[in-house]
Amino acid sequence: MRIRPALTTVIVAALSAAVPAGVPAAAGTPSRACSPYVRIDGYGDGLDKTAFEGAFVGNLSALAADTDGTVAALSDRSRLFALDVRRGPTAARPVRVRALADEKGGELDSEALAVDRDGTRLVASETEPSVRRYARDGTLLGRLPVPGALRPAPAGRALPNQTFEGLTLRDHGRTLLAAMEGPLAGDTRTVRFQSWWRPRTGPGAPEFRLGPQYGYPLDPGLGVSEAAAADDGRLLVLERGYTPGAGNTVRLYAADTRGASDVSGVETLPGGPGTRQVRKRLLADLGECPSLGAPAKQPQTNPLLDNIEGMAVLGRAPGGRLRLLLVSDDNESARQTTRLYALTVRPR
Repeated sequence: MRIRPALTTVIVAALSAAVPAGVPAAAGTPSRACSPYVRIDGYGDGLDKTAFEGAFVGNLSALAADTDGTVAALSDRSRLFALDVRRGPTAARPVRVRALADEKGGELDSEALAVDRDGTRLVASETEPSVRRYARDGTLLGRLPVPGALRPAPAGRALPNQTFEGLTLRDHGRTLLAAMEGPLAGDTRTVRFQSWWRPRTGPGAPEFRLGPQYGYPLDPGLGVSEAAAADDGRLLVLERGYTPGAGNTVRLYAADTRGASDVSGVETLPGGPGTRQVRKRLLADLGECPSLGAPAKQPQTNPLLDNIEGMAVLGRAPGGRLRLLLVSDDNESARQTTRLYALTVRPR
């Protein structure tokens, strides 16, 4: 993902302010390390249970760096917010909101988001599933083709509420990738990543066409809640689960589709001996992050955690580490929190 100068110079600077990347903690300062590869720089709950221009600021399921230096935050209730995060997650504030709708004017179960280089919004809805294109003002521009097998039964093999949960642009905007949350019926602990491609971007660029599909292996009991492209060709993938009484499990992986098989014609996954899955490496179990004194509204092994669903790559910090912004979906529940997280990541 190519990061615009406004994001690099403003947002990264703000998120770097707490502890500069590559600088060891001073004597007596508690470590912020979640693992050798991930550090928690801070969190903010200022958006929790608030409203902006009459819209509830919550149910946030996706984040994406926007072309104007803001961060686009997608609600699964058909609202798209623009957040000013220049002063970090503790001072994040909405500056715009747009309503989204389907072709008939109905609401979307909007779960995933990518922002194209021209500012076009690509929004995935979990219901059909679908990927639609919207102008900055919320005008519907079109819809991408989706393989029939990825649709919920009886039309396809997907389970309800287990379809598109992650969406990201790669290869300087030439490739779009959507991550399914859970396996199709008949697939075993493997989700499908569907891609689309176009030969070029910019004015007059052709529409996205269906591209290869990849099999991504899941940890037991978890599903994919987000995927975001790094600028080196790899993906960052969030896997998430929930256990009553123990709370959320959230793990961050670096994944690589290079060398993975196109499984669009494979009936059941993980497939036979010749089928190569997406390679993944654990960067951190976020339950191992320092809690930073965060409160929790329901039992959590680590009170810092909540239902984390959104993730955006905001640029690189000094030393080359990636700056990430994550958000939790509060489901408009008194027992959950809309929380922003700033992380510094060194993909291994």
